Amino acid sequence: MWDFSWLERREPGAGYENWGRALDELAERGYNAVRIDAYPHLIAQGVQRASLEPVWTVHEWGSTSPIEVAPMPALAEFIAQCGQRDIQVGLSTWFRKDRDDSRLLIKSPEAHAEIWLKTIEQLRAAGVMDHVCYVDLCNEFPGELWAPFFDNSPDSSWNSMTDKALTWMEAAVKTFRAQAPDVPVTVSLVGFDARVRERWSFMDFLEPHIWMTQSSDFVERIGGNYNNFDYTGYEAIAAKAVPTFRGDQAHWEAKLRERILAWADIARACRRPLVTTECWAIVNYRDWPGLDWGWVKDLCAFGVDEALKTGCWAGVATSNFCGPQFAGMWSDVAWHQRLTQQIRAAEVARL
Repeated sequence: MWDFSWLERREPGAGYENWGRALDELAERGYNAVRIDAYPHLIAQGVQRASLEPVWTVHEWGSTSPIEVAPMPALAEFIAQCGQRDIQVGLSTWFRKDRDDSRLLIKSPEAHAEIWLKTIEQLRAAGVMDHVCYVDLCNEFPGELWAPFFDNSPDSSWNSMTDKALTWMEAAVKTFRAQAPDVPVTVSLVGFDARVRERWSFMDFLEPHIWMTQSSDFVERIGGNYNNFDYTGYEAIAAKAVPTFRGDQAHWEAKLRERILAWADIARACRRPLVTTECWAIVNYRDWPGLDWGWVKDLCAFGVDEALKTGCWAGVATSNFCGPQFAGMWSDVAWHQRLTQQIRAAEVARL
């Protein structure tokens, strides 16, 4: 997952200042696909340069200060460089907030699909669609941080999956598919509701984001939080995460396995494969005094293994920290190669 970092972290030392080098390193580690933000709401409106506000100041994804970006032709150029290395591109969007907050112009699921169709049209004209493996209409819908145009009240919450949300998703997917039937389409999720089951089958595949910390009370146990503009969450992780995890590792692994198996059951019920691009240990992490990558890598390796055992995953990430800005994880080339070899050798069951 290179999210919006691929375009916003271009300054020296930020990880993506040299796309060719970053992609060569990705290929060296054995990866054959990358998921990025395509900024479709800006491209569809013909925005030449957009002034974006930071989503956060303490996490290492994207820019942590206001920044100007030019999504096109950068998107087409980046995809072309991926294609030169036989790396496929999954297009998603976090609907980054620009100065005019143009994402709020999305008033219907049909309008949601239309901005993507206009973006795909431009990518076809640029001759790079052969390197695009799918479109994810919205990251972690209906989370209010990424989909503020959607009113999920009175049940609004990050993890909620109401009938209203499902109806929007289905209408957007069907509108997109009607005009771009050759492009696999989904809507990625962080919410979980086993009762929904077959209701997900309108998508070409399911894209759940799965972490041990979202499947348990781990964050609460260590006194952590998900704050975006102060470091108290990281301070709690540095103080208590390793002893809490290592002290009862089998318990925390079991919580992750439970969520993985639950999603596998949903995939079988829907007869749709799974792709997971954000996973398996903890949502927020970074290079930081007192933060050790060892337990994160161990838990991510466990998650990869458990997901592959089900035969339900057609696409598997090793973590949501698989990018050059996370030096402590990125530098362990052998760890990446071991897991990507395992992923690429796995068999996918016919669902």
